[in-house]
Amino acid sequence: MKIDGTPFRTIWQDADGVVQVIDQRWLPHDFRVVPLRTRAEFATAIRDMWVRGAPLIGATAAWGVAVQMAQDPSDPSLAETWEILHDTRPTAINLRWALDEMRRVLSPLPPALRAEAAAKRAAEICDEDVEINRQIGLHGLEIIKAIAARKSGPVNILTHCNAGWLATVDWGTATSPIYHADAAGIPVHVFVDETRPRNQGAQLTAWELNSHGIPHDLIVDNAGGHLMQHGEVDMVIVGTDRTTARGDVCNKIGTYLKALAARANGVPFYVALPSPTIDWRVHDGVREIPIEERNGAEVTLVQGRTKDGRIESVQISPDGTTARNPAFDVTPAELVTGLLTERGLCPATEAGMAAMFSDLKAAVAG
Repeated sequence: MKIDGTPFRTIWQDADGVVQVIDQRWLPHDFRVVPLRTRAEFATAIRDMWVRGAPLIGATAAWGVAVQMAQDPSDPSLAETWEILHDTRPTAINLRWALDEMRRVLSPLPPALRAEAAAKRAAEICDEDVEINRQIGLHGLEIIKAIAARKSGPVNILTHCNAGWLATVDWGTATSPIYHADAAGIPVHVFVDETRPRNQGAQLTAWELNSHGIPHDLIVDNAGGHLMQHGEVDMVIVGTDRTTARGDVCNKIGTYLKALAARANGVPFYVALPSPTIDWRVHDGVREIPIEERNGAEVTLVQGRTKDGRIESVQISPDGTTARNPAFDVTPAELVTGLLTERGLCPATEAGMAAMFSDLKAAVAG
């Protein structure tokens, strides 16, 4: 995507071979690009959410392995890097998928060949993510076209958290259909959930849409149900950090409540699902997916820009009040209208997913 007319990905290797990322902690008020040169820096970037979003976490982990292999390509180094990076975020399955893929490619090779192979595979993982998300957008475009044909005025889409290009290498998952619709000349309007506690909607999705010129309104998390009751939402599109073999969707906390409101009001609820985000080993998302509990300070503090331009965190709760901060929740498959994948629209059922991705499921089973 473009920032002030300049194309950017969220992660790339520069002309000197240094991996660069957009440090998303400072958006939307400050656009910062930072280099990642060591395994420890990659781990910090993932854990402390300099980068976030399941696909981007996976791509970052792949480059973390590549950088480490350039410094120490030994077997112990490869094994230790897998463990260190895997421990950074427990919920997003793309992290483990990317680390497993790097290990699969590198383990059979002699150490002398690992650095070059690792850099090649990390770059391929990034390119594959871009194409996956482009295809998700093209399939989602058909749904938006169908809605547009039935109504006058823009197609009103509600999205939660940030499943945009900032959460991937490019295009985004939930936003890819929106960008494709805009390019096709279809009027769209997006309701952007603020997405407490880290405000990824208010800070990231709104920044993306604003930069791209997509009409949008920022809403508080609790407003979505009201808008659906009054017929102001045509469809919901969200992303996913892990989807089970039967179609349960683990995504940013608050997604489940949006799905319930959508079902109650007859609003279609779609999940943009890149295939690396499927966890074929898990069936019951509510009981089997580990939910990351983050620091309570993310709930009790809010970051913003002061009138004099400083980016500050302020406390919004009384001293002595503790906070719970589950980062994700699970939306059961029966609340999902359909899964938007790079291969097309897939039913959120075990049979539907097995049919759409029979090769991937077989590979895991084997």
